[in-house]
Amino acid sequence: MASQLQPERIPVIVGVGEIADHPKDIAQGLEPLALLEAAVRRAGDDSAARLVGEIDSLDIVNFLSWRYHDPEQQLAKRLGVTPQHCFYGPVGGESPIRFIHEAALRIQRGEANVAVVCGAEAQSTATKAARAKLELPWTPFASDAPEPKRGAAFQKPLATQLGVARPITVYPLYEAATAAHWGQTPRQALAESGVLWSRYAEAAAANPNAWIKRAYRPDEITTPSADNRLIAWPYTKLMVANPSVNFGGAVLLTSLARARAAGIPDSKLIYIHGGASAEEPRDFLARDQFIQSHAQNAVLETSLAMVGGNGRTFDAIELYSCFPVVPKMARRTLGLGDDVQPTVTGGLTFFGAPLNTYMTHAACAMVRKLRAGGKLGLLYGQGGFVTKHHALVVSREAAQAALDENVSVQAKADAAYGDVPPFVTDVTGDAIIESSTVIYTGRGDVEHGVVVLRTPEGSRTLARVPAQDQTTQAVLTDLDRSPVGARGAIAIGADGVPEWRVA
Repeated sequence: MASQLQPERIPVIVGVGEIADHPKDIAQGLEPLALLEAAVRRAGDDSAARLVGEIDSLDIVNFLSWRYHDPEQQLAKRLGVTPQHCFYGPVGGESPIRFIHEAALRIQRGEANVAVVCGAEAQSTATKAARAKLELPWTPFASDAPEPKRGAAFQKPLATQLGVARPITVYPLYEAATAAHWGQTPRQALAESGVLWSRYAEAAAANPNAWIKRAYRPDEITTPSADNRLIAWPYTKLMVANPSVNFGGAVLLTSLARARAAGIPDSKLIYIHGGASAEEPRDFLARDQFIQSHAQNAVLETSLAMVGGNGRTFDAIELYSCFPVVPKMARRTLGLGDDVQPTVTGGLTFFGAPLNTYMTHAACAMVRKLRAGGKLGLLYGQGGFVTKHHALVVSREAAQAALDENVSVQAKADAAYGDVPPFVTDVTGDAIIESSTVIYTGRGDVEHGVVVLRTPEGSRTLARVPAQDQTTQAVLTDLDRSPVGARGAIAIGADGVPEWRVA
């Protein structure tokens, strides 16, 4: 029972800190290291205890807006600490939740006493400075430091050639496939996305830390316009992650014993109940299908089992929201209806998307939400191309048992996998659509369509749909009939790239 657990080994979140930097003068914008330091110190202030100087576990979420040599060591020096565990993580939107979970386990094992998980991005300032050809007075950019390895590095050459080696063009493939699987027309799927995204916008409008504090109607979100151009069918600008932000966020953890010794009131304590993680193959074309994620299912089903109920057992949830298909898939796995309230933060479009560290801010928002009322919260983060998944159950009430050290549910995810179709590139002739999208230029014009195809032999391949093939383009963008299952033929274009035309 919880009362029998040693207070020195019970991890609790005691402080959260955030900063949003909106410099009037670009040159005065804060660099990521400064944002990190500010967020950590604010988390210390939030705890109302002098714990920052005792940090012995420090995790920094990977950032992409600036590059440093050993940023974890630089931050530790700024904070005046020498943590035994000092780590700068790899790319992954799930990593803040994973780091919080790992920090909690470190405290439970007695390997740490005070832990911080933090992340920051200054992409808005960095981009504006680059456009203005302004040299920022920041720590010099470490051009010789290792470049973070992102999802595109794991994709097939043909995917890169056709432009579907980026999140913005891969997630729409899941959007089309899942909608068809759920029996929705594209119009119905778009309407669901609009309503869901309007709820994220509503939460952001009430979040003082959000980048965009404005509620949007569903039709404003889903209808293309001059200010809301199509990016990759069916996603408009207001349906995708917004990385042009300047944010820092931090979560401070310690043991229950240390929290009480520091005089932190019970009303500030948030307990970690457990969580789970799993991954899909990094090459999205090496998956068995695009109608669900076995890793996502395993992680969320395990989280439900922890609370002995369905998704409504949680008083508050944060469903990762880089693109609408992710929370749409998640809410179905959790058994939640279309009236779901999917966020306490505001989502990666409206709160803003500090790339890998959004879930740090979600954890901050969840802590505030639970402190204000409600007992049980779910934080679900995701990274890559529906690739990496981690969920964490948190509560105002103490857990009834120690945290399970075995966090991975990979075996469960792998057991659900079906046969993966072989990928081929030297194929012509008949093929049907498994999924599809259309990629648009910065002006909102069609660049080309991309189709994932299945051959009569059961193989999988990719092909382009040229912008000038208006008949086939119309099939891909028909709002009243899914393109999935449409029949056509592959031929080789003049530049050697496979092209598909509807029959």
